[in-house]
Amino acid sequence: MTAEGRVIYMDNAATTAPSPAVVSAVRRALESDWGNAASAHGFGQKARRSVEEARVKVAALINARPDEIVFTSGGTESNNLAVKGVAEAEKGKGKGLAVSAIEHPCVLESARFLERRGWSVGQVPVDAVGRVSPGDVGKALAGGEGTVLVSVMLANNETGVVQPVGEIARIARERGVPVHTDAVQAAGRIPIDVNELGVDYLTISAHKFNGPHGVGALYIRRGARVTPVISGGSQEGGRRAGTLNVAGIAGMGVAAELAAAGLGERGTLVAGLRDRLERGILERIPDCLVNGPRAEAAARLPGHLNVSFHGVEGEALLMALDLSGIAVSTGSACSSGSLEPSHVLVAMGVDPGLARGAIRFSLGHGNTVDEVDTVLDILSRAVARLRKSTPTT
Repeated sequence: MTAEGRVIYMDNAATTAPSPAVVSAVRRALESDWGNAASAHGFGQKARRSVEEARVKVAALINARPDEIVFTSGGTESNNLAVKGVAEAEKGKGKGLAVSAIEHPCVLESARFLERRGWSVGQVPVDAVGRVSPGDVGKALAGGEGTVLVSVMLANNETGVVQPVGEIARIARERGVPVHTDAVQAAGRIPIDVNELGVDYLTISAHKFNGPHGVGALYIRRGARVTPVISGGSQEGGRRAGTLNVAGIAGMGVAAELAAAGLGERGTLVAGLRDRLERGILERIPDCLVNGPRAEAAARLPGHLNVSFHGVEGEALLMALDLSGIAVSTGSACSSGSLEPSHVLVAMGVDPGLARGAIRFSLGHGNTVDEVDTVLDILSRAVARLRKSTPTT
């Protein structure tokens, strides 16, 4: 804990605390909507109504139609369904994929899974601030016959850098290639309109915007094709088999409704706190590198800040902060404990040694100015102490 006995949470990119209204919705569904939503009797139909009400709310968050929302167990399943399911559905047109070098591991591993089965996977590079160039996507599609899917995330989970997905989708559409975007980090943090983006598939996960764990969704544009990766039932229009998580879906619906209602105000508040933290780190701690654009705050998600500290191991700094009551991350929560430098930072050209000294701060609307200032005090002392104990040569 901090000197004042508080715990400060700045790892909202990993997960967010469920809001009280979400907890109430989940509890209510467990108590009263516990029927199987696929059953024809009254108990099942009551559960089904709860699911369909949530589907409308989730669709509204991204300006989609309710029938374009397929509920899943979370972002990882949705991304697997998008990459593997579209590849299987479209394999008659070719066996090529194009993905960015900074995708979440569940997208990259899905692509590697297909690669081991004879697919051609092209990785699109990023520039020094972690942004994909639409022109590079166009080059990957040059000739274009074999590529059946482009997957570029809407915002990176480690750096928060927002990608030009709308322009990428326009280029792909001109070549008749469908586009998937992993919007897990972006949903609930910045406005999303699937029609303006022009994507065919989009992934979101409830626990990233104050919903419950274990539930997510894949937007599938009406008319777009996908082959299920989970078989054994006709749920979700035959696109995802399995008994629906009614309570989780109900909670996700409430979380989506709340996220949509306060999007602009929360984003402004969180961005201000993030900028205060960034300025303070650069002013008080020498030899630091902000990974991502600094001058263009709008080019990052409001709460994301990824900083490398020269001469410090990220894991050691994370533990020091944790002992002081501050929760942060060294990168993707799914890669926690890995000794390898972040593939995202390496793709940006960050020196592997410096990449190992990176910390991701991800702020939320529950953070305060006082918490930011407390983190700056503790962080500056921790970095100085670690540098003194492990001097560089």
